[in-house]
Amino acid sequence: MRIIRTIDDVEAGLAGLVMLDARLEHVIDKAGPVPLRRTDPGYRGLANIIVSQMVSKASAAAIWKRMEGSLGEISAAAVLSLEDDDCRQFGLSRAKADTLRRVAAATVAGEIDLDGICDIEAAAAIHELTAIKGVGRWTAEVYLLFCAGHPDVFPAGDVALQNAIGHALGFELRPSASEVDSLATTWSPWRSVAARLFWAYYAREMRRDALPVTS
Repeated sequence: MRIIRTIDDVEAGLAGLVMLDARLEHVIDKAGPVPLRRTDPGYRGLANIIVSQMVSKASAAAIWKRMEGSLGEISAAAVLSLEDDDCRQFGLSRAKADTLRRVAAATVAGEIDLDGICDIEAAAAIHELTAIKGVGRWTAEVYLLFCAGHPDVFPAGDVALQNAIGHALGFELRPSASEVDSLATTWSPWRSVAARLFWAYYAREMRRDALPVTS
């Protein structure tokens, strides 16, 4: 498994994708530079993904800034010290606050190793992550993609990716998650690079915030 660590790895993936699906050469031309977007694995990385879910990039950044201002280092232990009022003042929904706490508790108890999980096969890693209530498949896939650097994960439930694929490949209607999941098998073993490509296409061609958004 070739971990996506550098922009050179992304470039290698793009070259591989064109060999797998010639249509993507047009998408690459339109998308412009495809960013690496790597984040260190661990509790902080997963917490940032949870905070960013279902909100705009600006809103997520504001919540994260308030959390950092209060906690300093955003760690599992620090999040477990928060009161409900603290979470509300940050702008966290009750559901997100509860998920952050459950992940923190599992991390502190040693029930999950968020660094070690990066080294196992994607399906097994997703199974472990989604065993924590509140952590859905999209959250687990985005963690593996951006924090673990896994090369072959595609978050088919992401609305931005669905829209980008539909627009770029000429779909009459936005493809469903199951349609995208099936289509993405063509791009294995570089599905994580394909996801980065379509997010870049979405940002440049559709002029929208390219923050991953789940359905």
